[in-house]
Parts: sequence; C-alpha cells; structure tokens
Amino acid sequence: MFKKILIANRGEIACRVIETARRLGISTVAIYSDADRNARHVDKADEAVHIGGSAVSDSYLKGDRLIEAALKTGAQAVHPGYGFLSENPEFVEAVEAAGLTFIGPSASAIRAMGLKDAAKSLMQKADVPVVPGYHGEAQEMVVLASKANEIGFPVLIKARAGGGGKGMRLVHDPKEFGEALSAAKREGKASFGDGRVLVEKFIASPRHIEIQVFGDNHGNVVHLFERDCSLQRRHQKVIEEAPAPGMTEEMREAMGEAAVKAAKAIGYSGAGTVEFIVDGTEGLRPDRFYFMEMNTRLQVEHPVTEMITGLDLVEWQLRVASGEPLPLEQDDLSINGWAFEARIYAEDAQKGFLPAIGTLTHLEFPTHLARVDSGIRQGDVITPFYDPMIAKLIVHSSDRASALNRMEAALLQTVAVGTTTNIAFLAALCAEGGFVEGGVDTGLIDRELDKLNAQPPVPESMIALAALATLDPQSGHHDADPFSSLGLWSHWTAPKRVVHLVHGEDEYELAVSRPTATTWRISSYQEGDSGIAPQELALISNDCGLLRTNCDGVISSVRHLHGARSVTLIGGGRTYEFLLPDVAIGEEDTGVSDDRLLAPMPGIVKQINAKTGQTVEQNEPLIIMEAMKMELTLSAPRNGNVAEITVQEGDQVTDGDILLALEPVDD
Repeated sequence: MFKKILIANRGEIACRVIETARRLGISTVAIYSDADRNARHVDKADEAVHIGGSAVSDSYLKGDRLIEAALKTGAQAVHPGYGFLSENPEFVEAVEAAGLTFIGPSASAIRAMGLKDAAKSLMQKADVPVVPGYHGEAQEMVVLASKANEIGFPVLIKARAGGGGKGMRLVHDPKEFGEALSAAKREGKASFGDGRVLVEKFIASPRHIEIQVFGDNHGNVVHLFERDCSLQRRHQKVIEEAPAPGMTEEMREAMGEAAVKAAKAIGYSGAGTVEFIVDGTEGLRPDRFYFMEMNTRLQVEHPVTEMITGLDLVEWQLRVASGEPLPLEQDDLSINGWAFEARIYAEDAQKGFLPAIGTLTHLEFPTHLARVDSGIRQGDVITPFYDPMIAKLIVHSSDRASALNRMEAALLQTVAVGTTTNIAFLAALCAEGGFVEGGVDTGLIDRELDKLNAQPPVPESMIALAALATLDPQSGHHDADPFSSLGLWSHWTAPKRVVHLVHGEDEYELAVSRPTATTWRISSYQEGDSGIAPQELALISNDCGLLRTNCDGVISSVRHLHGARSVTLIGGGRTYEFLLPDVAIGEEDTGVSDDRLLAPMPGIVKQINAKTGQTVEQNEPLIIMEAMKMELTLSAPRNGNVAEITVQEGDQVTDGDILLALEPVDD
C-alpha cells in the first residue's frame, strides 16, 4: 500500500479521497489555485502545494505542475478524482513516466473509451448493444444531416469527446439541425478541444441507468450493480438512486454482464462506470438497453453504490492501484436497502438553472439524516472559476419510500444563505408524484419544470415572524418606555415601525408595534392592502438567534439569520429568505431591461450575432456567453434596432455588465 499520495483535484472529491486515505494511514498532498488558497481540501490534507492561478487552465489542468508537486513532496501515486485530468491519457502516461502510479485505468483503456464513436464500434465488437446512429469520421454538414434523416428524427447530436451534457443537442425538426450542429461543435471544441460529433437516434422514453464496474491488474472484473441517473436537467444528473426502480433480476444480470464485457474488452483496471440508455416505454426489458459511454474514473454519484453495498470504492481504488487483487468476487456482492444522492448547486432553477455566485454566510447540513460530501464551508465564496456544486446529500434506508422521505427531510433541513441554490427545487422533486411512484425518465424534469419551480405561499405567521426578526427584539425587557427597545416614534399611539420585506415576487409593507412590554403586533401597513391578517405575538425569548413566540396559545420557534441585505428564517422544516428594502430586485437585476442586454453572470463573450444598426425581433438570439463550463444564449428583450454593442468576442464580463443596447425601430 502507498504511504503518500497526491490528489490532483479540488473540492468535495479531494476531501472524500483524503478521508479514506487517512483511515488507511496514507498521507495526502493537496494542490490548490489562487482561488482555493483557503479551501477545505487544503486544510484537510497533510500537505498542500500551490500550482497556479484561479482559472483551471492556469492550475488544475497543468499536468506538469501536478507531477512536479508529487515528486517534490515524495508522493508515490496520483489520485485524479473526477473531471480535470482524470480521463486524460497523456496525463496518465506522464505520471507513469515520472515513476509515479496513476490511481486509475491505463492510458490505453482511457483512449479506447475517450471518443464516443470509437468506443461504440469497440462495444459492438464485444457484443455490447449500442444505440442506432452515425459514428463515422465525416463531419460535413450535408453528410451529418443526411445521416440524421436516415436515422429518423428526433436525433441527438453529441460531441464525440464530450461528457456531462456538454456539446449535446436534441433536434426534433430537420430545419433546426444546422444551428444545433454548429452549437454542439462549438461547445465541444471549447470544452474538450474536439469539435467533432456523432449523431444518434433519440430514445423517446429514455432512462439513464449505469453499472459500476471494478477491475484489477490480475484480469478480474466485477460489477457493483446499477444506479439510476434518469433525473437530469440539461443532460446533467440531479438526483441519483440505487438500485434502479423497477429493475428485475433478469435485467440486472443482462446489464451487469454487458458492463463486465465492456470492461474486459479494454483490459480495464480500477473504478469505472458503463452508462446505458434504456427504452422504458414497456418497463425494463433485457433487449431494450444500449451502451452510451464509459466513464473511466470514479463517478460523482459513487456514494449511492457505497451505501447499498457497504463498500468504500476509494479504498478499492487504492488497493487495486497498489497491485492487490479485487477484495471480493461477484458472488460475494449483494444489495442492501436503497440510497439516493442529491446534488446541491449554487444555481437558479427558475432562471434555467443559471449558475450563481456569492459568499455562503451560513451553511448547515442535517448530518443526522444524511451523509454529506462537500468541499465547501460556511464563509466560502462560490466563484465563477469552478463547478458551482456546494455539496452532495446521500441517504440510505431499508426501502425506496423511506429513503426518499429521508432525502426530502434532509433537503428541507439544509440551510445555505448567501447565494441562490437549487435546494427548494430538489425538495419539490422528491415530492413529485411520478418520481415518488418510481416512474422516472430523463424527460421528467422538463415536463414538470413549472410545477417543480412553483413557489408555495409563505405562511402569514412566518411573514409576521420575519418582520419581528428584522427588528431583532430582546426578550425580558420590561422598561416602562417601549421606545428604548423598539427605537420607534409615535405621538399618541403605541410606537410603530414600517418593515418592508421582499420574498420572491411578493412584497410586504408591514407595521410592527408594541402594545405592551412583551406583546408585539404585526399587520399590513395600509388597511385594505393585500398583506397579512393582524397578529399579536407574545415574545418568550430571543437568544442566540432562536426566536420563541406565543400566538393564541401556539408556541413557535424559528431561527433567524441576518445578512447585510436580508433576514432568513428557519422553521417548520423550511427556510425562508426575505430581502430588505435596499435589495428589492428591479429590472436591471434580472439580466434584461427594456433596452439593454446585461450579462447575467461572469463569463466570456463567445459569439455576437448582431451588428450596430441591425433590426432585431424580441427573443432573437444576439449574444452567446460561456460561463461555468456552459453556453448561455442571450436574446433580444424586445423588438428594436441595435444602437450599440459594448463588447467584443473574447471579452471577459462580470455580472450586470451592459453587453448591447437597443433603440426603438423608426416608424
């Protein structure tokens, strides 16, 4: 076994590897960029080496610097985590040439599965079923369009070197093929340095089911059962579960056998995942699954497999890489219970899952309900440089229903303040009827998006408590003069203060008064306003941010957190954030105003599809940005003439920058 390893990654996967290494008595070396100088994975490791600037191209993708750091610190092996250089065969060869061990598969195995078209040809030879499609070398528009017509629409255009939904476009109409092809090639080139694509038949009711495989250097390969990753948005996974709902033993055996064949065909060693697309129109049938790709690394969702098998997959990686045979044979493996994983991101589900940035002023996880894998701590900044995942919540129980209930409860008790997150969206997804019943497919989120994003009304009692918490009153204050504690002014009546709160699209203008030393009254400021019914609260205590009140004999306890521009309440299993008056969102904060196109977040201007003086129509695509590893298409907010374009292609812009201005069309 190794004595010291370097982890060529960051964030939660680096922390995850460190935990297992520490348990096995292995010392760890972390690497960090300028932006990650104070990151959690840096603090957890035994040593840490600075390797460059904040951008991944200046740090985590610099393979030579990573190898130099490993040699400098005396590490014997390199664990790549996932993403970055984890599936780069040239990096593997460089690691081995330096006399180090790469904790993962061989460079040849990575190459064999690195290009989707070549991998599918290889799988066909290995008797692994593949989706009908075109995987040839020709990349001309006319050839690819012709092949798409032969396959039959709808089709998927996929970057051949892609992954994670990058460089992928679904095309229903042949007229849209050209534009979609250009976008897929452009995104593939930007993300993977390869603009070539393949075209495949789109499965109408698809399920994404993958098989975890493990091989060693002695020719042994096993599978560790399946994970269902069908809940996706933008072709990226949102919630994963194991085992897959509706899975039969016959189907599991067929998929497991195919995955093992795939791994053996390339002499695979280490952790890998064989991903299949499954036609679920008639349930799970052994003749309706098709090879999509193989991820030659540890997957983000590996914890659900660990939960149902009781195994530590990182430990298996370390043992196999050090030359040991697999710890168990296929017949020794079994499934115990059910597990779910939810990925918490800094993103706005109501704005197309647009990534968000900000400082996490408060971060709290229900560790009594869920395992939490995270590289983020309270006070950390979500930057535009890296993937905006905050944490993964993983739950396990004896059956699917109880595990899903546990996940919903864990999400509702998770608190993240300081940036927009998808927590409420995930909680709503856990309660969605089709998902609860096990009727999952990759289109579920798109079909139910409006319902999942619907904001439930805030209880009036919570609005009243928010108004009171804004003033942060102190209990036990019996001064005869209530002005001293409330800080209000009134000539004849009880002192009163107007509190302005904003929650989502709703605004509340409330009057808070103090009739007695211990009683508070909250009501709408103007009679007849659509606000809240008057409420009188007896303040019991307000200690360390925990507000306890009595309203008509009902005692409530809520926690309140104060930001510079907000107050957040945590109670009843939910979190409510109220903005204060100076942060009421206006037109210019939405990314679009009547006559200007604004950058919705930091990024790079990739393409400008307009010229000064050009007449454009509302919703016409004008500018394409790249931010947080994805393309954003910004469209005209209204009809008009392009008065000014303030940026050029390649410009780096920040949140709120003016990109383009419109003026009315001359009559």
